[in-house]
Amino acid sequence: MNETRFILAGNLIDGSGAEVRRNVFLAVQDGTITAIGRAADLPRNSGPMDDFSYGTIVPALVDCSVSLSRSPSVDKRVRAAADEAGQAEKAALVERHIGYCHAHGVLGVADSGDRTGVVQRYREKTGQEGLIDIRTSIDPRQIGQDKGGGADFLRICYSRNIEEDGTPSPGFSREDLCRLLHRRDGKKTVVVANGRERVAEALAAGCGAIEQGYGMGEANLRAMAEMGVLWFPGLLRSKNAHDGACGGGDVACRFSQRYAAPGKADPSAEAFWKKMLAEQLGLLGAARKLGVTTAIGTGAGSVGILHGESMVEEMKLFIRAGYTLEEAIRSASANGARFFGMDRLGALTVGRRATFLVARGMVRQLPRKLSYLETIFVNGAQSSAYRKNPVRTA
Repeated sequence: MNETRFILAGNLIDGSGAEVRRNVFLAVQDGTITAIGRAADLPRNSGPMDDFSYGTIVPALVDCSVSLSRSPSVDKRVRAAADEAGQAEKAALVERHIGYCHAHGVLGVADSGDRTGVVQRYREKTGQEGLIDIRTSIDPRQIGQDKGGGADFLRICYSRNIEEDGTPSPGFSREDLCRLLHRRDGKKTVVVANGRERVAEALAAGCGAIEQGYGMGEANLRAMAEMGVLWFPGLLRSKNAHDGACGGGDVACRFSQRYAAPGKADPSAEAFWKKMLAEQLGLLGAARKLGVTTAIGTGAGSVGILHGESMVEEMKLFIRAGYTLEEAIRSASANGARFFGMDRLGALTVGRRATFLVARGMVRQLPRKLSYLETIFVNGAQSSAYRKNPVRTA
């Protein structure tokens, strides 16, 4: 019989949205949480123990919108080279981005940029031994075809990404959207939609989640709350665009710092993106009050949005919109895991897998401290793949 191991934590944020619990223990047997209680109630010499009384335990993070095969570089030449690379180079890029996700505690992702199937092949090769849990999307044109059978969800770009001004519209009509959702073969559905009309049409067609949703208005929020539709607002897209307009160049987060390419500031673009970001933050605050279920989808792989570490930046924006830390962590973990059926991830409760992150320091230092984790537990054991002090290379 497998013995029970005890894990002490100075703080526990379980991902359910409940308030932080202080000075607790987790009992783990065969990779599953069997009990959670007060550390003071744990008898001495109770068994093998890991002491993280100086730190905080949170659930593994889930990013609901990534492109693992795309480079987030602000250099157009680098992005073009990545897009045109051969299969071996793309596979290496995907593995590197997966490593970045794992290093920042993002153990679940929903990938929407796998046009060549390289991510799907990685998942098939690694199975449950892969570093992170991956869900892949199907191209809408492949609905009903055998080559789309391995995908997990349907993602439809009913609007272009909010920051891609000047990019041609995907061209889906309302009839196209309804037809695609009707033929979704039981798969989860995510619709990228912005503006009141487009979001309303996506909701009427029966989508499961709205991505971005800029300018959709409060009436659509109320409908989403009533229908149980998930929302991941993509705040970092507009923040990066705003910061780039201020600095005169492309902006990205790198180890939680901003950097900008040289150039002239664009006052008109700065004012536009400042307004867009403020409105989206306001909508997110209203969504919280109305009871809309939210999740975090960073858009990692888009210009300046880096795999893994962008989760913390998006969580900071959730908190700026009025979310508590506990609510932001629920949106960054359990809500996305539940929607995409990531059974090994989610809230830390009795009966669930003991997969979580340990951050050194006080609760008030979160989410910043999640950028530099103490350790990662996967199924009750510390991850051998995680390196607390990685060697950083250019």
